[in-house]
Amino acid sequence: MKILILNGPNLNLLGRREPEIYGHETFEDYFEHLKVKFEKVDLEYLQTNHEGVMIDKIHEVGFDYDGIILNAGGYTHTSVALADAVKGVTTPVVEVHISNVMEREKFRHHSYLTPVCVAHYIGLGLDGYKEGIQYILNN
Repeated sequence: MKILILNGPNLNLLGRREPEIYGHETFEDYFEHLKVKFEKVDLEYLQTNHEGVMIDKIHEVGFDYDGIILNAGGYTHTSVALADAVKGVTTPVVEVHISNVMEREKFRHHSYLTPVCVAHYIGLGLDGYKEGIQYILNN
């Protein structure tokens, strides 16, 4: 079982960026917990601030991996190209957002990814990633 966790722009700042929204833990620290919890799963992690890198990675793994956990950050609300990349691959993609985007600014209420992802974990903090992995394992 091979799963990619793909984080988009500004998520490299977790642990420092707006801790009242995103908490104090870095994703790298949380990823270590995920690797222990899912020790039999080959977990891969990539964070990038560049939309094209995200699209390239989805294309690279989107026909061979068992799942992708995608937190596209701000690209969720702006990128038709990213949604097209998800739609174009056969690997199931789970959408994750750490915060409850429906309780934030109005522009965050729309997701181009929601229609093309198989499941969505919104506002569960970092545990949304754990739930996404569990979803892929169970389906």
